[in-house]
Amino acid sequence: MDWKAVIRQQLESRNSRETASFQNLINFYNKIYDSSILLRAQNIQLESQIIRGNTGGDSVYSEKISALEQKLLVQQEELTELHRRRGENAQMIIDLNAKLQLTEQTLTSKNNSLIESLKLVASLRAEISLYQKNNSELKQLNQVLKDEHQALQLAFTKLEEKLRALQDENRELVVRLMTYKSKDAEKLNEENDHLVRKRNAIMQNELKEAANDMRGVTAECLTTAVSNSVGPIMASPCAMPSKASIRFDAHDGVVSAVKWSPVDRMVATGGEDRKVKLWDVSKGVAECKGMLIGSNAGVMSVEFDSTGGQIVAASNDLASRVWTVNDQRLRHTLTGHCAKVMAAKFMGEPNKVVTGSHDRTLKIYDLRVRACVETKFAMSSCNDLVTSETVGTTIMSGHFDKRIRFWDTRTEKPHTEIEVQGRVTSLDLSRDCNYLLSCVRDDTLRLVDLRTNKIINTFEADGFKVGCDWTRAVFNLDYDHVAVGSSEGSVFIWAVSNPEKPLVVLRNEHNAPVTAVSWHQFTNNVASVDRSRRAVVWADV
Repeated sequence: MDWKAVIRQQLESRNSRETASFQNLINFYNKIYDSSILLRAQNIQLESQIIRGNTGGDSVYSEKISALEQKLLVQQEELTELHRRRGENAQMIIDLNAKLQLTEQTLTSKNNSLIESLKLVASLRAEISLYQKNNSELKQLNQVLKDEHQALQLAFTKLEEKLRALQDENRELVVRLMTYKSKDAEKLNEENDHLVRKRNAIMQNELKEAANDMRGVTAECLTTAVSNSVGPIMASPCAMPSKASIRFDAHDGVVSAVKWSPVDRMVATGGEDRKVKLWDVSKGVAECKGMLIGSNAGVMSVEFDSTGGQIVAASNDLASRVWTVNDQRLRHTLTGHCAKVMAAKFMGEPNKVVTGSHDRTLKIYDLRVRACVETKFAMSSCNDLVTSETVGTTIMSGHFDKRIRFWDTRTEKPHTEIEVQGRVTSLDLSRDCNYLLSCVRDDTLRLVDLRTNKIINTFEADGFKVGCDWTRAVFNLDYDHVAVGSSEGSVFIWAVSNPEKPLVVLRNEHNAPVTAVSWHQFTNNVASVDRSRRAVVWADV
């Protein structure tokens, strides 16, 4: 309906409503007004008749005139009274209209105020409901924290009683371990010396026979024979892993991390099944030596300390954990992050750990006081980090914002930043702490010279693609070769001196993207894991 018609209808309704109460008065007034007009006409007629009549006049006419004048006077008084009442009623109507308009305005303002008040009440009720829900959640969380604190207090009391005995036992075990290492090294040296002497004796006999009969020996064959000798005659070139020697299913699902023990032929793996597993591969087969439990989500990285006695693992449940390898017991749970923890490393000594998380922070924990002692704000999600083993005060972290940051533990902000062309998925430091290897999401590896803080080499190849945001690349012991897994299931190995072309590509063992590799410190064995639960140990034979 048109708004003009609505207004006209409302005005007509109001007019009929306001005039209904005065309709009888108006009709009565109209009748009196008509009677007054008639009487005036009669009066004029009589006056004309009187003028035309005799001066003496007729008594009958005189009486009629008097009666008519009296009646006219009464009618005039009634008319005056009606005019007065009409004015009063008109003024009353005006006053009532004004009062009605004022009342309507007041009603409109009160309706608007009521609507605003209802909206405010609804918003306040929603806010009260939200606060009540948050309060309930905080109470539950507070109760959980109280229970955990009480349990931790009890555990701390028990562990404190055993601390001195464990310290004495640890010292004794370290002494025994060093003794065993020394004996093993002496035995290995003796075997190597014996092997060198034997091969040299065989080579000397062959050379004597060849000298007696030079007809069947060419210069090329002689050069090859001499180059294959060992010991003081000529050093053999470094052999590269070329064949899979051990294959096994490491976890139930994705395997995210792998690391060799620094003291023996043991491999640690971590996966999405929330476990860290220890595998002994010294006998040519993978034998599970233990399962470290305690994580509530997938394990993203594993790392041994320098003695091989402890292992730290970062997890997606916002925490990292430290176990002792010998008894496979959970020793520390490092909390404080508010997003998944991607990396955890020992800081040069077994009692300090640094972690990097997607909450854009790095945290340093002192295991002696069982607490976080420092937090560094990195401004970007951290995927991996390494520490300088020589000093233990330098931390290098790789981030989502395509930057590598260098931190001094004595300062709050990074003192150096290096930008690469993609998200950094992993970092590895050379043994002499002069070179840093970074795996980048643009399907390259970047080699950084830490003495100049410049990128000196870029490793790339046809077919090599970084499979995930936590793909790990590593140096070998002599930091003259690098290895990394690819998205199609291969392991690429480059010589540092020749970054343009991979030296070796290990294929046909993984059917899923390779997530991490690890190079044994004292052999040419490489361990690799993928996203379909498989682990492979590659050897040079």
